[in-house]
Amino acid sequence: MAGITNFNPDKDIPSLASKVIFVTGGTNGLGRESVLAFAKHSPAHIYFTGRDAKAAESLAAALAPTGVPSTFLQLDMTSLPTVKSAVARFAHDRLDILMCNAGIMAKPPGLTKDGYELQFGVNHMAHGVVIQGLLPVLLRTAAEPGSDVRVVCMTSSGWKGHPKQGIAFDQVRTPMDMLMGSWIRYGQSKLANVIYARELAKRHPEITAVSIHPGVVETALVTELSYIRKKVVYIGNALLESAPVVKPEQGCWNQVWAAAAAKKSELVNGAMYYPVGKLSNSELDKVAQDPKLAAKLWDWTNEELARI
Repeated sequence: MAGITNFNPDKDIPSLASKVIFVTGGTNGLGRESVLAFAKHSPAHIYFTGRDAKAAESLAAALAPTGVPSTFLQLDMTSLPTVKSAVARFAHDRLDILMCNAGIMAKPPGLTKDGYELQFGVNHMAHGVVIQGLLPVLLRTAAEPGSDVRVVCMTSSGWKGHPKQGIAFDQVRTPMDMLMGSWIRYGQSKLANVIYARELAKRHPEITAVSIHPGVVETALVTELSYIRKKVVYIGNALLESAPVVKPEQGCWNQVWAAAAAKKSELVNGAMYYPVGKLSNSELDKVAQDPKLAAKLWDWTNEELARI
């Protein structure tokens, strides 16, 4: 499937009237741009999460002229209890779009407050809490006639840097400090985003769940990297993807396309898409396509989350 070259979210996203939307990491970067893009199409309500109350106030002010009701859920993605508590404050009886957008990249070795490798804990485990916590309302909404419930999980071409075994289950409760470790740890977390979305689609096919690579975007995820790591990102992008580095307002296009603009019939459930709308399952290696690994990650994650 070739990518879409003339995508325009202002024109191509249909009315979102009656739809309730939930965006993690919505106060900055691609999450903020996604929220603003959705708001132009009159959804019933938008929930967005983040750590920074001032950034949330700024977004709320930007949303005010649209008249779209919104709720900020403050949380810390390095602390699963705070994520669970925030999700419990979701107050609607329906949820049509869940965008798992929050994430970190190329961080030094470290652990979350729950003892998981930092990037795996934030990029995968915290979103496991969000997905599993909201799954009942997603399923209820999906059971309604004519429903179109979608879960969009942000990944990256960095998934290719995953460990040989895919997910190092015996090491994810360690800092995984090793040569090229920051990229291996990031790759592991982004692989988890790909296969967890696919397993969600497999186990609950009434929900459309996909993973999305936004491209390389000038958000804090990239701009706040060290000089050397930033060069790695830019050079890798030039060599492997031959795609321009874009601003956040364009960088969000692939995720809002998958969440709201694409027709349900156009999406392959469980698939991965590169910008914009390019089906990219063929790029996945054997590890990323392994159904046993996806099933193991799903079960292992739920077992871990049950301890919260």
